Amino acid sequence: MGYHPNHPCESIGEQMSLDLHQLRLEQVDEALKPYREIRGIPVPSGGWLRAVRQALGLTVRQQAARLGVAAATLHKSEESEAGERISLAQLRKLAEGLDCELVYGLVPRRPLVEVIEEQATRVARSEVLGVAHSMGLEEQRPSEGYLRKQLDQRRAQLLSGKWANLWR
Repeated sequence: MGYHPNHPCESIGEQMSLDLHQLRLEQVDEALKPYREIRGIPVPSGGWLRAVRQALGLTVRQQAARLGVAAATLHKSEESEAGERISLAQLRKLAEGLDCELVYGLVPRRPLVEVIEEQATRVARSEVLGVAHSMGLEEQRPSEGYLRKQLDQRRAQLLSGKWANLWR
C-alpha cells in the first residue's frame, strides 16, 4: 500500500499528503497493538470500580470518605459505571481515588491497514464489475483474466489516491 509510481499524482504535495496519511495509519495501528491483547476481557458484573474497591477490602463508606463524597454518590457512580452510563472524567477521578489509571482506547477488530485495503477492493470490485456487467448485457463481457487485472489496477489507484474517496 502507499505510493504507486505509475499513478499520476496531481502534485508532489499530494504525494506527501498520501505518505503522511499512510504514516498516520501505521502509527495508530502500532499504538493500538497492546490493546488487542486485552480486547474481549469481560467487565466484572458490578463494574471495575466496585471490583477493585472490594479487592482492596474497602467498603463503599470507606472509599467515599477517602474521596470526600457521600456513600450514596459513590454507590450511584459504581452503578453508572457498571451500566456504561458514567462519563470518562468521572471514571478517571474515581479510578485515581483507587490508585488506578483509566486506560481508554478504541480497538479495531482488525488492523486498520486491512480495513483500508478491503474497502479499496470492495470499491474497485463494484466499479469494475459494474462496467463488466453492462458489457455482458451487450455480449462484450471481458475475460476473467482481464477483469482481475482491471480490479488490481483500480484497487492500486484507489489506495494511492485520497482515502476519503473510499467511503463515498
